[in-house]
Amino acid sequence: MSVAAVAPYELPARDTVDKFPAPLLYIGWEDHLLFCAPFCLPLPPDMPFGALATQVLPGIYGYHPDFARIDWQKVQWLKSGKPFSPDPAKSLAENGLRHKDVIRFRTPGLNGIQGSCS
Repeated sequence: MSVAAVAPYELPARDTVDKFPAPLLYIGWEDHLLFCAPFCLPLPPDMPFGALATQVLPGIYGYHPDFARIDWQKVQWLKSGKPFSPDPAKSLAENGLRHKDVIRFRTPGLNGIQGSCS
């Protein structure tokens, strides 16, 4: 059922970047539904993108058996559902990532526990 507003809906956003210790970035792993939704992490905009693989993602996805087998050179990145080619040496901000952006990564050949996407 759709709803039609009878008056303008004007409420200030309560989740703006100034209300967080760092901009929020949503990160999800394709074909790994053991993690049912992307993680939402406050990450400093000056952090190198390459640090995601070495410093951030092991702490949230590292216990999955596929994680240790990831070939980071073959990972396919998506930003808002579209192919994204980040430069690992550049910062998150330099790679165009902003507050509340969504990125996902696909690991070819790794499709969850025994190929179950879990």
